[in-house]
Amino acid sequence: MGEGAVSLRSLTLPRLYPIVDAGLLGSRRAGVEDFARSLLDAGVTLLQFRDKSSAPSDVLRNAALIREVFAWEKARLIMNDRADLALLAGWDGVHVGQGDLSPEDARQVVGARRIVGVSTHTDEQVRLAELSCADYVAVGPVFATGTKVDAEPVIGLEGVMRARGLTAKPIVAIGGITRANAKSVMDAGADSVAVISALLVEGEPVAKVAGDFLDLLR
Repeated sequence: MGEGAVSLRSLTLPRLYPIVDAGLLGSRRAGVEDFARSLLDAGVTLLQFRDKSSAPSDVLRNAALIREVFAWEKARLIMNDRADLALLAGWDGVHVGQGDLSPEDARQVVGARRIVGVSTHTDEQVRLAELSCADYVAVGPVFATGTKVDAEPVIGLEGVMRARGLTAKPIVAIGGITRANAKSVMDAGADSVAVISALLVEGEPVAKVAGDFLDLLR
């Protein structure tokens, strides 16, 4: 590991890890700030903001809105992909994918005190993540998902179980997770479940759906 490439091995993640996806919210005509406030109202203490297409200034603007919503709460805010923007926004960490900065490079940008998470899709990637400075390992997609058009092959609950045997780091399971299957994912070995589109249910307030997840995962 390079200078400052340390791992917060004692990191404990809440069981629900919502992802605020700007593209998805835009397609549903939902505002980032209102969505974040609904998560706050439900009792969420960790979230990730993902915006794959906007200009950095727009990402930072939305990051500031989310930070303001959670200003007086002990919540941790994670930026997807952009370690530089996580630093500029004063957020608590960054999450990188296989095609982004390596965990070590991300650590060089955000420093030792911020969280670095990494996505994995194969057993070998989990092994490498275990050896890296990443603080937690995301595995998936567990189930089929429509959130990403270029999604990796589904790993199923078996993939989560294999990952549990390959890393001592906290595991965040992602991909097609709903209120109906979230408990089974935790039972397979995940420490936390990342949820995106399942928070947006026609006719149900976001705060109510997020609250359901929190109740199910207690």
